[in-house]
Amino acid sequence: MQLDPSDLRLLAALQRDSTQTAQELGDALHMSASQAGRRRQRLETEGYIAAYRAHLSPEKVGLTVEAFIQIVMATHTEENARDFVRLTRTRPEVVGAWTLTGEADYLLRIYCADLTALNNLVQQVLLPHPAVSRVQSQIVMERVKSDAPLPV
Repeated sequence: MQLDPSDLRLLAALQRDSTQTAQELGDALHMSASQAGRRRQRLETEGYIAAYRAHLSPEKVGLTVEAFIQIVMATHTEENARDFVRLTRTRPEVVGAWTLTGEADYLLRIYCADLTALNNLVQQVLLPHPAVSRVQSQIVMERVKSDAPLPV
């Protein structure tokens, strides 16, 4: 299905604040509450809206270290890749993981309570993993732009 300008405005509004009621969305988008509600439901059903979640403050919940870790695989086998992906999905510190082109094979986004916890993750979990050849960490000093809405 093709998205029209009203759909795009609705998606943008929901990315800014997904707690808005149909009435609030309708008012902001110059449509009735029922129109806004039906459009929202259709966009959910068709998969344009994948999920709703609260955006937590890492610092408030005790996660003071954010890092990005590049992983280079020892060998590129299907089993190594499967095992490593399973590891990323089971470690709560790993909040994002991507496969990459270029020098590194994976990029992990990590949140930890402190540097000791980050060191333990790297030294006791990632480096000993048989699929991993090299680990390179970058600790975030300051977040200058938070995860932003998609440019719809």
